[in-house]
Amino acid sequence: MVYSYLFPNSVSECLEMLSAYEGARVIAGGTDLMIDIKKKRLRPRVLVDVTRIPELNLIQEEEDTISIGAGVTHTQAATSPLIRRKLPALAQAASSVGSPQIRNVGTLAGNVVNAQPAADTAVALVALGAEAEIWGPQGKSRVAVEDLYEGVGRSKVDSTRELLKRFLVPRWGEGEASAFVRLSPRRALSLPILNVAVRVQIKDGRWEKARICVAPVAPKPFLCREAGEALIGAKVSQEKIEEAAKIAAELAQPRDSLLRGSREYRKEMVRVLVRRALEAATQALYSLFN
Repeated sequence: MVYSYLFPNSVSECLEMLSAYEGARVIAGGTDLMIDIKKKRLRPRVLVDVTRIPELNLIQEEEDTISIGAGVTHTQAATSPLIRRKLPALAQAASSVGSPQIRNVGTLAGNVVNAQPAADTAVALVALGAEAEIWGPQGKSRVAVEDLYEGVGRSKVDSTRELLKRFLVPRWGEGEASAFVRLSPRRALSLPILNVAVRVQIKDGRWEKARICVAPVAPKPFLCREAGEALIGAKVSQEKIEEAAKIAAELAQPRDSLLRGSREYRKEMVRVLVRRALEAATQALYSLFN
């Protein structure tokens, strides 16, 4: 049973509350947390609601990064002009989450801290190279999103002591694009069979940078560095896209699943989805494959 529900107005006040009250835990949208409480998987005595902390809701472009507050909802991310223009993979991923009701209250930080490997916006944030800024008793730290996972459903962010304040996505500059693709039994309100996000940068007809993230094929969003590295320095071509997609499929390790399909099927679909995502990101820069 929850005995107290508190509303801090700043990050420092939130951390003070977490420290002062035994059994306290951060809540924002609560779309996952309230299910865990109802099913008695978690039993917090105090909930610290961070939705009134102004800086957690900011989306802004800084000198070399794009800063996205941890309290930004999926709807806000999906409709933000800045995110749609500069980080389209994140906007596309956010628009794929749950239902409109879930998107209106669920937050990007919640999607990450819940630590499910196929969380749509988490997959996009990993592909985009985002870092999480985490505040705790020892001060603040910045950690790559892909390094926040202890295992399925287990986050390195301790929501009884720490607060994920914002995500920082590095700007790559001219010639960059990103894309997100998803395979699911139906278009809405279903878990993804697979999802893929990519970010690329092309200069003078060659791939300068590339990041490819696939899920759920591991206990956390799988950043396939080898597939990205296969593109870097190469001339943009359909053949190289096919090569990168094949590498991602070979390295992916999905399990047989009654909900998501067989291992063999999903490995083949990794190849298809990585190819589609890379084509979409490349086509966003110029029509190469018409």
